[in-house]
Amino acid sequence: MKTTILSPCGILGYGFPESSFRAAIAQRPDAIVVDAGSTDAGPHKLGAGTAIVSRMACKKDLKLLMEGAKALSIPLVIGSAGGSGARTHVNWTLSIIEELAREMDWQASLAVIWADIPKDHILAQQEKGGVTKMSPNVPDITKESLDATNGVVAQMGAEPIIKALEAGAQIIVCGRAYDPAPFAAVAMHRGHDAALGFHLGKILECGTLCAEPGTAKDCMLGMLDDTGFEVWPADPKRKCTPVTVAAHTFYEKDHPYILKGPGMVLNLEGCIFTDCGEGRVRVEGSRLEWIPYTIKLEGARLRAYRTFVLAGIRDPLLISRLDEVEAEVRRQVKEYYSEIPEDQYQINFYHYGIDGVMGELEPDRTLPHEVGLMFEVLAGTQEMANAICATVRSSYLHYGYPGRKSTAGNLAFPFAPSDVQFGAVYMFSVYHLMQVADPCALFPIEYREVGV
Repeated sequence: MKTTILSPCGILGYGFPESSFRAAIAQRPDAIVVDAGSTDAGPHKLGAGTAIVSRMACKKDLKLLMEGAKALSIPLVIGSAGGSGARTHVNWTLSIIEELAREMDWQASLAVIWADIPKDHILAQQEKGGVTKMSPNVPDITKESLDATNGVVAQMGAEPIIKALEAGAQIIVCGRAYDPAPFAAVAMHRGHDAALGFHLGKILECGTLCAEPGTAKDCMLGMLDDTGFEVWPADPKRKCTPVTVAAHTFYEKDHPYILKGPGMVLNLEGCIFTDCGEGRVRVEGSRLEWIPYTIKLEGARLRAYRTFVLAGIRDPLLISRLDEVEAEVRRQVKEYYSEIPEDQYQINFYHYGIDGVMGELEPDRTLPHEVGLMFEVLAGTQEMANAICATVRSSYLHYGYPGRKSTAGNLAFPFAPSDVQFGAVYMFSVYHLMQVADPCALFPIEYREVGV
């Protein structure tokens, strides 16, 4: 048996060419699966309860996906709805689906798989030794830290999604999900090897990022059979090669060929990537080992409030003295706000053109003729962040460094006002693995009709 899965883009709301989608639908896939979330950008969306894309963009993409699923009578599966997959993100996505279903006059069966994990369950598991850190930099879980956390989600595996497919749901909206899991669920539901399903999901979940030219904003197809799978882009202007597909297999992993997920380890050491011509690549040799089941927990809490400034520097004398000047600016701020304990705020400087990306790890310290400067202040309140940032800005702007020839100002501001009040800043307070006995127990499924 063969199964074809269509992945329209890397994240729902990123967008994709309608012509590519129409070409993909013409190949009559058996399911449309799209990842909608990520923690790549940090904890802010999870902590703030906001979506990763705009509502307009999400609705624009969903309209085409729902039209395609309806036309072919195939399931549409959405992973990590709304970006972070918490209840607020899922409900945001459901509101768009309901709106579109009414506009399309489509009465569809829908399954919602919730991924919100009760905090008392986490504490109980931790007491039993069933919770471990994903990183040594993550703080310990305590009742106090959980109370301050804006909810906790977990990455579901394929099993809850398979249950929803078995129930015949036409649209499946998942809370937080392991990125390849929705693709693997379709494959496993249709009788394919789990190793092939997870490996295909690892490639498809990023759209055509595994093609050349690569992008997360175009449609990708994958076809499974009994011994392997083939992948190809819907747009003929893009091509997959063994190198591009193998390279994407290494994407976002801490090991070149080992990929860990909920209850399994995928071993890709023996994979063979074969050029099939016409931009298609065949993959064989994926292997999977089932291990004790753990799920990744994610939770975020408020850390501080941020105000930041963007500016340009063109004076070579100042560029050569940035560290010295910034040390003096810090000193002046500390002296002016002597009543505020130093542990109540933080000042950070970033020099784009010198070390703005890599910081202290940057090996090339050649000084450029101009530098893009960004500085931020993190503080316990927005008012405090605003006030301290304004002092940093005025101190830096007028600081009289040795050799300065002009007193007109040290910084060129591209915007007015120069100070940008960012708002709340979040941190991961939960980034742990938790053991579970049943892969479905913590992911309840709710069935409903939309478009009625």
